[in-house]
Amino acid sequence: MTSDSKSLRDQVRALLPGDLSRRLGVAVSGGGDSVALLDLLAGIAATEGVSLFVATVDHGLRPDSADEAAGVADLARRLNLPHETLRWEGWDGSGNLQDQARRARYRLLTEWAERNGVEAIALGHTADDQAETVLMRLARAAGVNGLAGMPAQRIENGILLLRPLLGITRARLREHLRERDLSWVEDPSNQDLRYDRIKARDALAHLEPLGITTNTLVRVAQNMAQARDALDRYTQETARTLVRIDAGDVLLDRNGFLALPDEISRRLLVGIVGWIGGAGYPPRSSAVQQAVKAVQDNAPAVLGGCLLLPSGGVVRFCREYNAVRDVTAMPGEAWDRRWVVKGPEIQGLSVRALGEEGLRQLPDWRVTGRPRAALAGTPAVWKGDELLAAPVAGFAAEWSADLVAGSEEFFTSLLSH
Repeated sequence: MTSDSKSLRDQVRALLPGDLSRRLGVAVSGGGDSVALLDLLAGIAATEGVSLFVATVDHGLRPDSADEAAGVADLARRLNLPHETLRWEGWDGSGNLQDQARRARYRLLTEWAERNGVEAIALGHTADDQAETVLMRLARAAGVNGLAGMPAQRIENGILLLRPLLGITRARLREHLRERDLSWVEDPSNQDLRYDRIKARDALAHLEPLGITTNTLVRVAQNMAQARDALDRYTQETARTLVRIDAGDVLLDRNGFLALPDEISRRLLVGIVGWIGGAGYPPRSSAVQQAVKAVQDNAPAVLGGCLLLPSGGVVRFCREYNAVRDVTAMPGEAWDRRWVVKGPEIQGLSVRALGEEGLRQLPDWRVTGRPRAALAGTPAVWKGDELLAAPVAGFAAEWSADLVAGSEEFFTSLLSH
């Protein structure tokens, strides 16, 4: 190994967790970035006794995609590593293709990881990808979080995603591949100016005389990430003072909220709604601003599948019934990702939202001291149209409803990374 290759490997290792998972996954498309990542990780894994697993997502959108996946499988075989090709099927042609493909890619990869007991997956995003991301988000007038770019680590569907190449350029990775005599494929879409990312890539070449380079934009992302972390900590500390959890709802002290800086009040609302609604992405900025104004005006509002219900000096955030009216689960399974309802083993039962139908069957919902609208979106046990239990609404009948993530997890969730 040359000194340059060792330096590159050390740089990758520095961006991985100190205590590396014993079973590490790596997503490899066959392109230069991911092939270089596979080669570098193979050396790290062999040194540290880590079992490395390789996956390729075949979106089936180009005639050559199957051959490219087979090429990755051959490379993995030569490295004595297990490989699996994950095929995306069932796209109906609607929506944004790149967005749909990205969502499918992460879903397939995290499902593959769970099947194989893999706790973390390394992805091949580079410094160039980070710079292009920052430039595209700048064009959308993004705030601190957007300009922080892609995080080096994040959780997706319970799996840790790692991006250890964010400080390394494509050019340097290709030098490494040539030195190692490793081949790669070039995706023809990387030259297609119909895509915003390729437009950003082209624009960067023309911005270099102004000092707006890949390395400059990577440093911007790092600076914004530090600012984001500070804001997140402030938001978390504020929440511990102003927020109380009430059986899955969030109670917010309105007067304290009104005294907050705009950026912190916005982050707090987004964090609350994300914990309850779990959409995985924040609501539109305009919708968040409308919700902030509703709190200021002491008026009810709807945001991200949640109701905001003011009462005295408190605003209650709860699940909106319409957001969960069609969500069903079996007893013992997670309902709406948030609740697990358990009780006697009886055949033919299901868990679904209480709703107005269930509220009419309750002995007396008022004993809970909670608004009727807040109870409608809570889990209940049904046998057909008959309500058997609604633990959150005070009708337990030998049943219990427990939150998957409790109060402390709420405060942790306010840290965006």
